[in-house]
Amino acid sequence: MKSMLKRLVSLVIAAATAFSVCSVAFAQSAADNAVNGFTAEDYLTTHGQNIVNQKGEKVQLKGVNLGAWMIWEGWLCPYEDDLDHYTVLEELTRRFGEEGAYELFNTYMDNWITEYDLDEIKSMGFNCVRVPFWFRNFYYDDKGRKILDENGEWDFSRLEWIVEECSEREIYVVLDMHGAVGYQSDAPHNGKKGSVGLYADTEQGERYRELTDELWREIALRFKGNPAVAMLDLLNEPMCDVDADEFERRKNNEMIYTRLYNTIREVDEDRILTMEAIWTAIALPMAWTKGWDNVVYQVHFYNNSNFIFNLFAWFTKFIYSDVPMMMGEFYPHQKTTWENCFNTLDKANYSWFLWTYKATGHGMWSSDWCLRGSKDGFERVDVYNDSYEEIARKWGECIRTENGFQDSGHYNKNVKDHI
Repeated sequence: MKSMLKRLVSLVIAAATAFSVCSVAFAQSAADNAVNGFTAEDYLTTHGQNIVNQKGEKVQLKGVNLGAWMIWEGWLCPYEDDLDHYTVLEELTRRFGEEGAYELFNTYMDNWITEYDLDEIKSMGFNCVRVPFWFRNFYYDDKGRKILDENGEWDFSRLEWIVEECSEREIYVVLDMHGAVGYQSDAPHNGKKGSVGLYADTEQGERYRELTDELWREIALRFKGNPAVAMLDLLNEPMCDVDADEFERRKNNEMIYTRLYNTIREVDEDRILTMEAIWTAIALPMAWTKGWDNVVYQVHFYNNSNFIFNLFAWFTKFIYSDVPMMMGEFYPHQKTTWENCFNTLDKANYSWFLWTYKATGHGMWSSDWCLRGSKDGFERVDVYNDSYEEIARKWGECIRTENGFQDSGHYNKNVKDHI
């Protein structure tokens, strides 16, 4: 009898202990989930001129661009000569083959932005990053040859990584098509200078649009319902540097944005989409006239006057009074002051993104263009003459922010009080 009683007591104690351990573990798990990462309540939509989460709370995105990571510009990147990304990639392919060129491309991307950088961005107080990419992150060429992962699937691991890492840190992500198939402008920052072909009324132009549709459709599906993705930025600076009148610009913008809007809405009805009014306040139609719902209109500003900045921001907001507004790229310089820009954007209810987080080049260590600039004497790649091994070394740990970069100084001086 005593033996049975002892056994019963032991079972009760063991059960109580197990329950206690499970309760603690569950509570810890719940606490971890509560503080680490976005939940469904953080999913963003639009309401009038505001961006809101699922609790109805207004969210003003205050972020920074991850320029020069997935798409390159010569003045920002660690290589010699002011080359566009297409030229660099083609030269590396000529010298080392397609596989070798993309191995170097991946080495660069593995090191340019790391978890260290996302921790830095989080510690600065930003709540969002804008991630520029181009079609050759996912296609080998403009004919639609997909880049596949080790399982033979279309490879979106780079975007999946940044979204997952940002979500863990409660940093929203804007996915920005900086360079569409066929190119949407003549500017080098869309991948290839002087090569606009996306709007061409030709069989080739239609093929470019079909591939751009395919790419956006897949990205929309991959991140459907993911609360970390704030919005999809359909085209960066369309018609930039193109010799055309305002009527032609407006016509092309309406055509391509309507097409991309419909493409994505076929697979995702809930995601915020953002269209860019570059460079005038009449570059886009009123959203309601096109039946566009849950959209944000975006402007960029690189002028040198507080008066012009204020006039541009307020007038554009007045013109597009039915949608939220976002300053997707800007940086104050010359006669435009940080204080004025931030005060105006806050009063006018703009979300905003600095250009850019990180850059190389002479003087970047103190430049207003970036938060982290390369140190004096930074090594740069000669894409025409450096060996494969030398390029891999220069684009390895050398380009990690903690190794070859320093604080440009203007964050503490001009930015942090406005986040």
